[in-house]
Amino acid sequence: MLANRDVYDEEHHIFRDAVRKFFQAEASPHAADWNNAGQVPREFWNKLGENGLLCPQLPEEYGGVGGDYRLNCVINEEQIYNRAGGAALAVHSDIVAPYLLHYGSDDLKERILPKMATGEMVGAIAMTEPGTGSDLQGMKTTAKMDGNHYVVNGSKTFISNGQNCDFVIVACKTNPKEGAKGVSLVVVEADREGFRRGRNLEKIGQHSSDTSELFFDEVRVPATNLIGGEGAGFMYLMQQLPQERLSIGVIAMAGAQRAFDITLDYVKQREAFGRPILNFQNTRFKMAEMYTELEVGWAFIDQCLHRHVKGELNAVGGAMSKLWTTEMQGRLVDTCVQLHGGYGFMSEYEIAHHFTDSRVQRIYGGTSEIMKELIGRTL
Repeated sequence: MLANRDVYDEEHHIFRDAVRKFFQAEASPHAADWNNAGQVPREFWNKLGENGLLCPQLPEEYGGVGGDYRLNCVINEEQIYNRAGGAALAVHSDIVAPYLLHYGSDDLKERILPKMATGEMVGAIAMTEPGTGSDLQGMKTTAKMDGNHYVVNGSKTFISNGQNCDFVIVACKTNPKEGAKGVSLVVVEADREGFRRGRNLEKIGQHSSDTSELFFDEVRVPATNLIGGEGAGFMYLMQQLPQERLSIGVIAMAGAQRAFDITLDYVKQREAFGRPILNFQNTRFKMAEMYTELEVGWAFIDQCLHRHVKGELNAVGGAMSKLWTTEMQGRLVDTCVQLHGGYGFMSEYEIAHHFTDSRVQRIYGGTSEIMKELIGRTL
């Protein structure tokens, strides 16, 4: 990470040092094994909780430290920069926990949030369906009231933490005739009858991140598992998407920085025609361009962080933070692979993993095209 970023204070720097040491000791050495396994061990989540690396934004009464969102960002940056496994920490801490904290009942908060902070319960959120993609209003999954229970039916796909999760927040239609106003958020625990995990999906990158299909067949959950008001789910999603997209932007910057740093080391050491390839003008120009883009990217993402901490980052700002950083990451990583030459295409070289891991950044959390549409509507 760049030094002297004024978005962070001394507390964050001390925290970063502890986070980095944890990931380097407990996760980075296992990256290859976890990639091969297709997920991180469930017990790793407990270690994260024991070390205070889950849901630091939560108030102390729910097991957090009452910090602001910047603590989450430190964790995200260090996890990505140190290639510290595929546990979708941002999904768990930055996305799932806030829905419960901001909109959940006291019962839901008291029952789930403390266990999220310790790692006893891993959270997931299920929005995307096989036939809808970014069109959340087109979801088919339903939750129909039957007595004092909702009965959930449908399927979801591309769900991060799908294999490890102990509960999932399901975006579903409680009133299918109402479009967006008929969308609600319902908590479904993984031990409910009728809930089934599908296969751990095979992806071109992020191999150690468990990503699953989920199926709901007459799953009965208490009406008290509803998050907030019935029919308010789409509004809640829109309110929380800026933070989700900012998290993706932060992760993009950390991944791009790591790709640049390992490439800089490589071009200093790799020789061609009797001299380091950094000595060739083309290489120096490419590195200079990337270095500049990183400086611009960090300045932009830190500006967004400042705004978000003050409660001033709106939906357009969140979309911009994701759009620019992920597109920049794609350009930068591709250039880094090119500078590695044939070795950039070899899985034994770290840069190859950045190439495949980063591609989905422009897709999940809303595609780049959707981001452009959201931004364009305001012009």
